[in-house]
Amino acid sequence: MKPKLLVIVGPTAVGKTRLSVWLAKRFHGEIISGDSMQVYRGMDIGTAKIMPGEMEEIPHHLIDIRDPDQLFSVQEYQKLAREKIAEITEREQLPMLVGGTGLYIESVVHDYAMPHVKENMELRKELKEMAQREGKEALHRKLEKVDPVQAHKLHPNDVRRIIRALEVYHVTGKPFSELKRKGTSPYDALWIGLTMPRELLYERINRRVDEMIASGLVDEVKQLWNKGYRLHLTSMQAIGYKEIMSYLEGDISFDEAVHLIKLGSRKYAKRQLSWFRRLSEIHWFDITNAESFQEIELLIAGKFHLARE
Repeated sequence: MKPKLLVIVGPTAVGKTRLSVWLAKRFHGEIISGDSMQVYRGMDIGTAKIMPGEMEEIPHHLIDIRDPDQLFSVQEYQKLAREKIAEITEREQLPMLVGGTGLYIESVVHDYAMPHVKENMELRKELKEMAQREGKEALHRKLEKVDPVQAHKLHPNDVRRIIRALEVYHVTGKPFSELKRKGTSPYDALWIGLTMPRELLYERINRRVDEMIASGLVDEVKQLWNKGYRLHLTSMQAIGYKEIMSYLEGDISFDEAVHLIKLGSRKYAKRQLSWFRRLSEIHWFDITNAESFQEIELLIAGKFHLARE
């Protein structure tokens, strides 16, 4: 029998954290973070990382496992997440994969065979220099010419992954998107997708950004700055961090930084929904519907034949 796996996805600020903790208490679950930026230590406020007091004694995994200047790949995430799923299953608990980074989550559940291509440091240096000289958009257009499928999935600001996709094409002669084969899933997975009316979601996003600022996001970024972390790092390209970093460097005003964080977060939510909407196995629930929690609970109990606490 395949191991059970509960997957909870949805856009930023929709309420995944609250629901996942509630379900974990009901079904003896342990939560594995499916967020590419919550792996970094010291990036708490801007990534909306769950705090110890909010966990309600539910184990959470793959949070705070790297420093912001350490590289972290989809391949590493896939390996670590699968190890955690096996450990949780061995403890006879329910593994719950929760987050909004679509590529990371799919790499685990859909059995992606990630390309293992040796790093070409000379090519990477050349492509980084091109991005600095001609702009990130020029690098993105270069990828578009050889791998339009992968280019569509990556934002022009995601320089590290764009360079990796170009590197794979340069070494193998094949598009990165064609080297990720999706086989049968190694899990008996149940996908839950959370949504809400767009206007309400955008209001929640804007309010969350205001709360992050009030909670000390600027000070958090200052601390990272004082440790030597700068915008060239993938971690510092996270929404909220790159804008405040630009403010600290004097490139934009504080008000402009806050505006850009809200705008970037809303655009990110839209991209997340587009990514997950293509997956037919997701059961979608409007989180503003008072009956949704009970319906989700019944679906999980029926699918996995689990008793509720």
